[in-house]
Amino acid sequence: MVFSFRRAKTKPPARGGRTIGAAFAASVFTLFVGIAPAPAQGIISGGCIGGRNSFNCVTRWGPAGDPYIRTVPPPADAAAAALSAERERRWVDRCHPIIEPDLFGVPRYRYAAPGCEFGVGAN
Repeated sequence: MVFSFRRAKTKPPARGGRTIGAAFAASVFTLFVGIAPAPAQGIISGGCIGGRNSFNCVTRWGPAGDPYIRTVPPPADAAAAALSAERERRWVDRCHPIIEPDLFGVPRYRYAAPGCEFGVGAN
């Protein structure tokens, strides 16, 4: 073990004008994006990230809601509604869907026949 009474020589961190300027520009940009009216039925999200040598900001607009949910249009007339109800009744009779928790307690559907998890059943 060696002891010394001299201070270690260190360089102070460089605070370049570009980094400060980029941070200022990003905050002004975020300020104006936050003030702008939101488009109907949409969500604006954004953020900035950066370090000593790089800085990046992104803003994205998209429709509100879950992008993985697909809406199915209702049947066009009474005959189509009756056909759809009959098809669903036959599927339920064949597949017997029930909800059971898995090993982690998450509710999952379980079916009596193979292929029912994909909507395959009595047509």
